Amino acid sequence: MDTAINWKRIEDILHSHYTVGTATEGADAYPPLLLFKCLLLQQWFRINSDPGLENQINDRLSFKKFLNLSFSKPSPDHSTFSRFRSRLSKNAMDQINSEILRQFEAQGLTINEGIAVDARLVQSASQPVSNDEIKKNRDNHNTPEGKLDKNGKPHYGLKEHSAVDTNHGFILATTLSPASVNDTNYLPYCTTFSRHTKQPIQKVYADKGYAGKPNRDFPALNNIQDGIMRKDSTTAKLTELEIERNKKLSKVRYIVEQYFGISHLHDNANRARFTTIVKNNFDCWYRQAAYNIAKGLKILKVSTA
Repeated sequence: MDTAINWKRIEDILHSHYTVGTATEGADAYPPLLLFKCLLLQQWFRINSDPGLENQINDRLSFKKFLNLSFSKPSPDHSTFSRFRSRLSKNAMDQINSEILRQFEAQGLTINEGIAVDARLVQSASQPVSNDEIKKNRDNHNTPEGKLDKNGKPHYGLKEHSAVDTNHGFILATTLSPASVNDTNYLPYCTTFSRHTKQPIQKVYADKGYAGKPNRDFPALNNIQDGIMRKDSTTAKLTELEIERNKKLSKVRYIVEQYFGISHLHDNANRARFTTIVKNNFDCWYRQAAYNIAKGLKILKVSTA
C-alpha cells in the first residue's frame, strides 16, 4: 500500500489543520496521521464504535503494523478518536480526499471524464417519534420530520447526495442533508465539489428526478455535457429519440447506485452512526477516503499487505 499512497502528503495536510501536540509544553500527542489511519481501519473493517476500534487495534498485530505503532504500545484511547474526528474541518477532509484522487490520477487513472449524481435515504440513528405517531403520519401521508419514500412509507433520517466517477467508481463528492430536502437541489453542489484535478469535468449524468430546467441549464453554463435523463412533461410525452437516449444514459449512471448498494450491504452505511448531521457528515467523508483508497488499490492491483 505504501508504494501507491504517499502518506507524507496526507500528513502535511493534517498538520496544517490539526495543531494538537505542536506546543513545546505538555505531554506528547498522537501523530495526526496515526489517528487518521485508525479511522480508515474503522471504515475498512466495519467497526461500529470507537471503543471497538481501540480493542481491535490492541488485539491485532496487522493493525499496529499498518499504523507503525510499536507492538508494546497500547492503542489511543477511544475518546481520542472522537476528539480527533471533531477537530478536523470540512476543508481538511476535502483537501485529503482531493490529494488521494490526485495521487491515483498521477498513476494513470483518469478521473472527471464523467460523473454520475444521485441520492439515497439513510436511516436515523434514533427513532424520533413513537410507533403510534408513525402510523398516524403514514395514514395521513404527513411526515414533518422526514419524507415519504418511494413506497409511500414515512422515512425519518437523512439523505446522502453523491457524485461518482463513471470510469472507475471513485466517490468524488458526498454530503448529507435532512431527508425532506429535494434531491434536485444538490446537483450543482455535487458537480462543483467533484473536481479534484486540473482535468475539467466533461459530462454529468443523473436520473429523471434531476430533469428540471435549473439542473439542465447548469451543465450548459459551465461547459459540461448534459447527461441528465428526460421525463414526460404535463404538455408532452418523450419522443422515441429521448427514450433511446435515456436507455443509453442509464447504462452509465448506474455506477452511483452501485456505490450506494456496496455502502448499504458492506459498509453499514444504511443507518447513521451519530445523532447529529455534522458528525454523520464527517463519518461520510472518512468513508469516502477509505472507499477511494481501497478502490484505487484494487484497480492498480496493489497488495494491501
